[in-house]
Amino acid sequence: MRAVRSRVKIYKGNIKNLEKAAKTALAKTTEELHKEIVQAQVVPRDQGALEGEKFSENYEELERGKTELVFEGPYARRLYYHPEYNFNRGVYIDDKGVKHEGNPHAKGKWLEDWAKGGSKENNVIESFKKNYRRETGL
Repeated sequence: MRAVRSRVKIYKGNIKNLEKAAKTALAKTTEELHKEIVQAQVVPRDQGALEGEKFSENYEELERGKTELVFEGPYARRLYYHPEYNFNRGVYIDDKGVKHEGNPHAKGKWLEDWAKGGSKENNVIESFKKNYRRETGL
């Protein structure tokens, strides 16, 4: 029986470049997901704050490979976990005569489509793959 030899050389610089590319791809994927959610018009809308300034990206833990999409405000949680609410899905005028535009697909639990097992789960995965390939040149 003949012995087999192999030699492995690890290029630490290349590994660091791949790690950096993964973090950049994750940040870009988070940005794209943010835009996709807004364009899907699933977030309940009254004056637009929940899908505007109250909806942001959090990159505090990007170095650990984690990003977040954050909906701020005490009402965000209430709206998210109560799909039974009757969300305004079109243009309407409130009691004070102010015109508002709802989102046509507004619903509670509006992120479930992009979560694991959701109908758009693959959008997130494919977005990351595309961004990672672009960053690494593969």
